[in-house]
Amino acid sequence: MPKNSMEPASRRFIRRFCLLTALVAATLALAVGPRAEAASSDFKMYEGFKTLARIFYEINVKFVEEPDSTEMVNGAVRGMLNTLDPHSSYLTPEEMNEFQQETGGSFTGVGMELSVKDSVVTVVAPIDDTPAFRAGIMSGDQLVSIDDKSTLDMSVMEVVKLIRGPLGTKVTITVNRPSTKRVLTFTLTRDHIPLRSVRSEELTPGIGYIHISNFQADTAAEVEKAIRTLGATSPLEGLVLDLRNDPGGLLEQSIRVSGLFVGEVLVVETRGRFDEQNVDYNSDQTAVLPLNCPLVVLVNEGSASASEIVAGALQDYGRATILGAKTFGKGSVQSVVRLPDGSGLRLTTARFFTPSGRPIQSEGITPDVEVPSLLPRNYKPTREVDLERHLLGANEKNRRSGPAVAEVDESEGDEETDSPAMPDKPIREMTLAERLEYDKQLNQALEMLKKGQVRSGFNGVDPKRRHKAMG
Repeated sequence: MPKNSMEPASRRFIRRFCLLTALVAATLALAVGPRAEAASSDFKMYEGFKTLARIFYEINVKFVEEPDSTEMVNGAVRGMLNTLDPHSSYLTPEEMNEFQQETGGSFTGVGMELSVKDSVVTVVAPIDDTPAFRAGIMSGDQLVSIDDKSTLDMSVMEVVKLIRGPLGTKVTITVNRPSTKRVLTFTLTRDHIPLRSVRSEELTPGIGYIHISNFQADTAAEVEKAIRTLGATSPLEGLVLDLRNDPGGLLEQSIRVSGLFVGEVLVVETRGRFDEQNVDYNSDQTAVLPLNCPLVVLVNEGSASASEIVAGALQDYGRATILGAKTFGKGSVQSVVRLPDGSGLRLTTARFFTPSGRPIQSEGITPDVEVPSLLPRNYKPTREVDLERHLLGANEKNRRSGPAVAEVDESEGDEETDSPAMPDKPIREMTLAERLEYDKQLNQALEMLKKGQVRSGFNGVDPKRRHKAMG
């Protein structure tokens, strides 16, 4: 019998793992070496892999019980990514499949965009017309438990697994609302999220409305169809494009949607560490909405990523009036790599900049016309700058500044002011009069269009030259 057949399984694992880490270190050294200014960085990386291999060895031969090697590797990978920004993550094969379903718009849940703030899984924004939105879950709510299971030390993906489930089943979510110092419990019925990416309607004769809940594979085609349908009987005299509580989605779709309003121009730039990450993204779309048609874009604290790209581009070119509240400020690029075992690596590789060169990361998009969102008194929404390990924005000095702390008014207020007056039925089922009473941002956008207070200043000029000329 061969000698190594008697070798304990744990030692065989460690021997192979050490061999693998040495190989990976050498491979990375070759890949990174040409870019590195000093060879010492490659040596430090190799030494780090040696330390990692030694720790694996010690655990396998000395831990009180036989460890799960797969869980150990997954834990090590997650630990590496946890030192980076909040949007870089490791996806198991199951999570990778769920991620692909999300971008296709066909998953079942309650409708919340989640991230980590102050080491707690926190709601970035509820998606409009979803169970979470209708129940009154808000940006900044901290998830305490799911079906009585504590979320302490859970990752976002672990929480997502608990929230999702079969269509029509119920899930109970307990949240802490820091701004009001209240713990709230919601029992929600799971639904398809989102029901669809694009909704449209005529608000008044000649004035259309298009809402994008997120950017999926067919979003641009659906927006184009909506524009053509709204203008089928008579030319549009104005349009409201609603990007509120839109957490983003596919970059390519945000570029194509922008092109429907400005044509074949630069929409967004990315800038990273290396030249190949510095890319100008131009739309290949012909403008479908007439360039002289007044356009108002609605944004709020939940508008992030792809929706900020669209709002920033239309603002830079003077094509639209941006109305609402300052956006979330998620201006980083995530590249997703499928690994051989079906798992995936979601890694931040660059930052987004608007056509005029303005950074989106941590800065967000500031509206031309600010109309506050309907929020509880003393409520501080969560934005990118509040997330742990967020990438620097242009106005931030420290790479790892501590998490922002919400300022809370200690004075006691009326009970009614603790929560906003949320509608008691889905927005899409409300009459226009009911919506305008509840939705002050939409109300003002419509009034501005009716009164001719919105003008398109788009002339196709490079926004960088335009901004320099304006001083």
